[in-house]
Order: sequence, then C-alpha cells, then structure tokens
Amino acid sequence: MGSARATGAELDANLTRRNVPVVELSNTDGATQTLVEVDDKKEKQPIRSPQDSGFDIEALLAPILFTFFAFFTRVYKIGQSDVVTWDEAHFGKFGSYYLKREFYFDVHPPLGKMLVGLSGLLAGYNGSFEFKSGEHYPPEVNYTFMRIFNAAFGALCVPVAYYTAKELRFSKAATWLVTLMVLCENSYATISRFILLDSMLLFFTFTTMLCYARFHNLQKQSFSVEWFSWLILTGVSIGCVCSVKWVGLFVTCVVGAYTVEDLWNKFGDYKMPKAKYAAHWAARIFGFIAVPMAIYMASFYAHFVILNRSGPGDAQMSSLFQANLRGTDLTESPLEIALGSKVTIKNMGYGGGLLHSHVQTYPEGSGQQQVTCYHHKDSNNDWFFHPTRAQGPYDPEADPKFFGNGDTVRLIHVQTGRNLHTHSVAAPVSKKHNEVSCYGNSTVGDDKDNWIVEVVNDSVSRDYSKLRTLTTAFRLRNSVLGCYLRAGNVNLPQWGFKQIEVTCIKENKPRDVFTHWNVESHVNPKLPMADRKAFRSPFLRDFLHLNVAMMTSNNALVPDPDKQDDLASQWWQWPILHVGLRMCSWDDSIVKYFLLGNPIVYWGSTAALGLFLLTVAYYLIRWQRGFNDLSDQEIDEFHHSGLYPFLGWVLHYLPFVAMARVTYVHHYYPALYFAILVAGFLTNHVTRRIRSEAVYYGVYAVLYAAIIGLFVLFAPISFGMTGQHTQYKYLMWRDNWKISNK
Repeated sequence: MGSARATGAELDANLTRRNVPVVELSNTDGATQTLVEVDDKKEKQPIRSPQDSGFDIEALLAPILFTFFAFFTRVYKIGQSDVVTWDEAHFGKFGSYYLKREFYFDVHPPLGKMLVGLSGLLAGYNGSFEFKSGEHYPPEVNYTFMRIFNAAFGALCVPVAYYTAKELRFSKAATWLVTLMVLCENSYATISRFILLDSMLLFFTFTTMLCYARFHNLQKQSFSVEWFSWLILTGVSIGCVCSVKWVGLFVTCVVGAYTVEDLWNKFGDYKMPKAKYAAHWAARIFGFIAVPMAIYMASFYAHFVILNRSGPGDAQMSSLFQANLRGTDLTESPLEIALGSKVTIKNMGYGGGLLHSHVQTYPEGSGQQQVTCYHHKDSNNDWFFHPTRAQGPYDPEADPKFFGNGDTVRLIHVQTGRNLHTHSVAAPVSKKHNEVSCYGNSTVGDDKDNWIVEVVNDSVSRDYSKLRTLTTAFRLRNSVLGCYLRAGNVNLPQWGFKQIEVTCIKENKPRDVFTHWNVESHVNPKLPMADRKAFRSPFLRDFLHLNVAMMTSNNALVPDPDKQDDLASQWWQWPILHVGLRMCSWDDSIVKYFLLGNPIVYWGSTAALGLFLLTVAYYLIRWQRGFNDLSDQEIDEFHHSGLYPFLGWVLHYLPFVAMARVTYVHHYYPALYFAILVAGFLTNHVTRRIRSEAVYYGVYAVLYAAIIGLFVLFAPISFGMTGQHTQYKYLMWRDNWKISNK
C-alpha cells in the first residue's frame, strides 16, 4: 500500500507547516510510516531587526532634527495674518473668559480652553478682546505668542510619533516614514498654527498611544518602577485627552480593549498566583480608570474655581450654582417663599430655562397666550404666587402666609396679569401632552388655574412645609387634570421664537427632572434676606449637571435644513481627501489658509487600511491551510503594532458615520494618525523582506521624497496664501479643493 501524507498535497521543502504530533501508522503488510512535522519553535528571523542594539547615534540626533523641523513647519510665518481665523472666534473668546473669570458654557471639557487662557495670561492679554470672526487683532493682543503656545503642542506630536513607532518595533526606515508623514502632513501643520483645541487633542492622543506601546513592551517587567510609571503616564494621557475633547474617549477605548485582552490572557495563565492576578486588576483600575477620572474631574474643579463670576453661561447651570457666582443678585432674596412673592421659576432639567410667557398667542390649539421656557433673563419671566380663588383674594396688607408640600396655589404672570393654565388641548409639538397657556386674569378663570405643589427635595432642610428659594426642588400638578408642568428639550417653531415648549404631562414620573422646578429669584419686601451661606452648591452635583448639559447641547448640533453650511463635510469625503476647508475670507487682501491634507499621506494611509485587511486575510487563509508564514514575534507585532492602530482608526472614524451632528474635515485628524501608524506597520512588514539593500533604501527614499515634495508643493495653504487666489490654481488637483475658485 502506498504511503499516505498528512494533507494529501505535495509540500515544497521551503514552506513551513504547523506541528502535529508524530504518528506511526501500520498498513496491512506490517510496514510502518511516520508522519513528521517541521519544528516551528525555530522561528524564522526577519531580514532586518526592528531596532539595532547598542549605542545608536540616530536615536539621539533624529528626534532632535525632527523636533526642529516640526517647530519650523508649525511656527514659520505664524503671525503673518492678524485676522481672527475660523474657530479662533470661539476658543479665543473662551480663553478670555478665564482671564475675566466669567462663567461661560461650551460643549467641550475645559482643559484645552484653560490652556488657551493660560497662553493669553503669559502673553499679557487681559481678556478684553471679543474675538469676532474676521476682525483684526488690536496691538494689545499678542496673538502671535498665543498661536505659538498652541503650535508647540502640534510640533511635539512629531517626536512623540517617532518614539511611538520605535515602541511599536518598526525599523528605523519605517520609523522615519511615520515621523515624516506626521511632520509633513499639511492639515496638521495648518491647524496647529491657530488658537484652537485640535493641536492639544492630537498631542494627547499621540502621547496616549506612546504610553500604551511602552507599557505593553514592559509586560515582562510587571510591577517594576518603570512599569508603574508608564501605567500612570498612560492614565494621565487618557485623562488629559478626554479633558480637551470627548473624542479622547475613542483612544481610551483602544487602551481599554488592550487591557481587557491582557487581563483575559493572564486569567488563562494557571501558573500565575491569584494574588498577583488581583494585583494586575487593581493596578489597571487605578492607572486606567481612577487616574484619568481624577484628572477629568480636577479640570472641572479648576474650571469652577476660576470662573467664579457671573457670565454668559449662567443659564445652563442650576440656580443654586448661579447663586454662588460673584455679581449675581440671586442671593439677594428671602429664603422662604410666601403668597404674594414675585419669583422667577427655573426648570431643573439639564439645559433648562426660566418659565416664561409673552403676549403672543398660539396660532393653533386654544389660541391663548403662549407659555415657554427661555434662557435669557427679562421681565416676562416674572410670576406671582397667589392663593386660589376659593381661598379668597390675596391681601397685600396681611402677614406673610407661607406654603409648601401639598398646598395649592395660583401662578399669575406679572407682565400680563394672566394665570398659568392648562386644559385638554394637545400641545403644539408634543401632541400627547396637554397645552399650557396663560388665561384669564385675577377674577376670570377656572380651577385649571390651580397647581398643587409637590416637593421633591430640599438641599438645606427636610422640612417640606415651606418652599425655599434656590434650594427646594418641586413639581406642579394641575388640581383638575392631574398632569405635571414640564419643559423638555423640544423647541417651538419660529412662531414661538424657537423657545422651549412647556407642556403638562399626564404620566406621573417623579424622577423626570424636566418636571422639577425651583425658584431662582425671589422678591418680597415683607421677608428678611437669606444668609448667603444657605446657598451652597455641591461640586459633584454641578459636575454631573454640566456634563449632561454639554452632552445635550452637543447632540443638538445637527445640520440646519434651512441653512447651507459651505464648510461642513461628510464622513466619506475625509479618507479620500475629497474636500478641504477655507479657514477665512478669500479676499485678495487677506492671508488665506486652506485646510487640506498631504495627498500622499491621506491616499497612502487610506490604501494601507484596505491592504492591511487583505494582508490579515491572506495570512489567516494560509494559516488555516497549515502554512506557518509568521514567527511568534511577527504575530505579536501584527497584533499590537498593526491590529490595535487599525482598531484606533475604526473607533475614531466610524462614530462619525453614525453621528447626526454637523461634521467638518478636522474631525478626521485623530483617525488619520492611526491610519498613518497602520501605513507605517504595513510598509515595515513588507519591506523588511527585501533582501537587496539598494532596493530597500530606494523604496524608502522614494516615499520620503514624495512626502516631503508634496508638503513643499502645498506649503502655501499652510503658511498662508497672499495676493490673488488665482495664482494658486495649480494646487487644485480636484474641483472640490476650492483653493482658487470663488
């Protein structure tokens, strides 16, 4: 009987198979045959080791040179334009608020904007400039220094990228490739030159990946001083990147995925003592959760401490928080509320406004006077607490009569004299709710003008028999219909001035904060003023309130169908460099900047993403067929130096596919870095198999020349285009790159 083979296929002597146990088979003639497997423990060595051992002059000089050129490309001609450019109008203004210590509201966490404020402080700026878009900076604003401060973060991304590539065990040539792709990426060089948050976001994203890579390489030195140091530094980077923009949560997920896999692998190591395994958990919980959370919360604590004066963002915060700001008149109020008191009533839902009415009526439904919630303070927010008609008319000469939980009152709009009222008429937008209106007067009305007070809680007292200014949260239930006064995040159409719709909801949901109200300001000459110490707002409550308000406002940044935003772009356009963005006016007298990437960096990194998936598929198919093409070391590099950067790109890119909010080209910049790392890994993986040094270095020389050459070609869009825009028409490789055309 002929001899049998393990797979039924002829094998080339140069190919390696995965091992199977040695088996001897006997045929009917008594002959035996042995199935022998090639020893896969003898790992195939790559043509070139990733990093040479011993002293390396390149490791000393290269990062210094790259850092020098990084600062040059980010700072050269940085003060040429004295015009407030693009989002400098926002972030420069936010920095001004820190210098004036006035409270403001924004959808981003505060760390980056505090750093902008610090740059202004160091520049001798006093915060008085309004940063209106397109305006020229006055002589007293050292905008050049403030821009250089921001540019430093962008420049430092380059050496961080260099060291990250080394920690990912790329060859020297591939490390230089990654570093040059970051250094010569025109969009990075451009956006780092202005007073924006993006350079800080990129810097902390880069440092997070560096710390992750270094921490992984120290796994065999667990619990050493260096291991702990990089663990903590990773947590610090995560905390900082999340404190600049919430986009930092995406790179946090990369580290989180690595941590879960790492702990799962350790769980399978039955030789590891349980105490040591528990210590690994404790170390990561501290370094990757506690440290970032402490930094994130500390940035908000500093935010609240610095911004201790009343400002334009007050209305987004709770009344109790506002009462602790300097310059507010909210603490100049009596504490306990009585019938006859004039008050403003604030909705306690996140981003809630003040109960408001005006003479305009509903165009449909009852046709009665509109009731809304409004974030700005004016006299139409004023209301009187009065007794019900059954209790008799209000006597201004009588002693104050207090009320609280379970008592029934009537609310009268001060400016129009009408009663807060509801009825079984569908609300204008939320059709399942009852409409709320102002109706009648002091004598004309019905029992649907009556509201029962239900106290939810009080931050200073458990005595609910009295309603208190700022501290008491209460609900208002209509005495006839039993519905609750509510103000969600629904806006009325233009006829309601886009103000928040107020309705009466039929369901009894005690935890629905949009049915919770508090008295914000209170005037009653008969009552004594409250002690300011009675109005203390806990940090944790303010922290949570502001974060939810930020999230709510961020989700509301959806494209307006009534307006055309020429600067906005879509997710599919970014990886293929389909569009750019004009950062300022395109007038010939203005220095013009165009936000566009280096074509070879964009197209090369995007192509690398697809080729990486094909390469993974190729090796998986080969592995399934029994071929062992990769050594253990190469598999680990594929895993941690290729797969995790690819995961980083996916996590930074795909969320914008699903987002309903308006998007711009700069939203792709963190994802671009991960695509660059994938491109570096793939190039390193392919070229290390080239045996000819001339070919090897020739390939990299061509890549270096193309990257540098295209950066120089497109340098005007980064350093500033002066004169007529038509002279730069040669840069319009695509019609969508609106560099020259109007």
